Amino acid sequence: MVPVGRIIGSYGIHGWLKVYSYTQPKKNILDYAPWFIQVGQGPSEVRRVLDGRVHGKNIVAQIEGCTSREQVSRWVGAEISVERSSLPRLEPGEYYWADLIGWKVITVTGVELGTVDHLLETGSNDVVVVKGERERLIPYIMGSVIRETDPVARILRVDWDPEF
Repeated sequence: MVPVGRIIGSYGIHGWLKVYSYTQPKKNILDYAPWFIQVGQGPSEVRRVLDGRVHGKNIVAQIEGCTSREQVSRWVGAEISVERSSLPRLEPGEYYWADLIGWKVITVTGVELGTVDHLLETGSNDVVVVKGERERLIPYIMGSVIRETDPVARILRVDWDPEF
């Protein structure tokens, strides 16, 4: 399963969801089906998307079995995931953000900085949030900062000053 978004609220009175999409472009979340909606640690609910569109910086969507604002309220904050098989195949050297979480981050000089906790989209370039003895924000710039990705060993090798 790959997380693709999060339900952030209701839209209107007929059970539409307001969704923050992790996909690029954001509207691609509507192309992946079915959605597995998980609230907390409980089991996922499987839902089919009936309709949806871009609405400002987010997505609004109607899913099967949800017809009122009250029904939406129980899903606010829930993560939306899809089966990996429903995502497009990647080219060699490309990764989904979800794949990088938990990878070790090691400098080119061999200093271990920690592990990838999550990634942020900043507009100019993506940022890897590394948790170790302290949190570091490292630009995800292939070639200059990110020097090597090793999916077998699950390591990102970075050209980064450990003191920064």
